[in-house]
Amino acid sequence: MTAATLQTRRLTLRQPQASDLPAYAAYCASERSHFVGGPFTEARTFDRFAAMIGHWAIRGFGRYVIVHEGRPIGHVGPLAVHEGEEVPELSWTLWDAESEGHGFATEAAQAVWTHLSKDLGWSEMLVRIQPENAASIRLAEKLGAERTEEPAPDHYHGCLTYRLTAKVPA
Repeated sequence: MTAATLQTRRLTLRQPQASDLPAYAAYCASERSHFVGGPFTEARTFDRFAAMIGHWAIRGFGRYVIVHEGRPIGHVGPLAVHEGEEVPELSWTLWDAESEGHGFATEAAQAVWTHLSKDLGWSEMLVRIQPENAASIRLAEKLGAERTEEPAPDHYHGCLTYRLTAKVPA
């Protein structure tokens, strides 16, 4: 069972809550969201946020909100949009520029990948990244993801595909 909350040295990773919507909406309305198709309208932002919450109810897992010092600063976690997808995706986003450069996204993504691979036995995940998103490419590579030639689905037009594979103990 996917943990509802994960704790790192500096961060709490927890399921999204209604109180996170204003911070998420500020991100979605900003240019920061351009790597995921934004900026978004208020209605589209609400739909995306509701989908983030609903993913937990429908799939039993989902993206966590990254909380630092009591403030929601981003999200990270697994995503499986289509029923029966063999390999879920791992995604991460910091919602504001103030949170960049502190290693929060790396710390959060490592915690989630460790939980999924070691605690739950997930053997692999995909990461889809726009080629211009150098920071996310570096993070994927830090996690051990390797670039593949797999084409991204249409809804990820132009994205590079990386594959994370769990290390099997020798």
